Amino acid sequence: RKEVGRPKHDLVQTLLQQMQDKFQTMSDQIIGRNILNIFSTRIDDLEKNIADLMTQAGVEEIEGVKEPQVKEGQGS
Repeated sequence: RKEVGRPKHDLVQTLLQQMQDKFQTMSDQIIGRNILNIFSTRIDDLEKNIADLMTQAGVEEIEGVKEPQVKEGQGS
């Protein structure tokens, strides 16, 4: 008589495992996106801070040139 309920038990176990796997996958994706968003925000803040420091130092960035150029009348 115990074997009669066994297929249902196996089906429920399989469904629960599938749900757990899907939940874990979704959780991992959400955490991954959150980490990417945090790093993206930090990079944006860092770029802004660098631009502010360059402005305070009187340095202009020339498009296409990686080396900064000092404004006339400033620097050594």
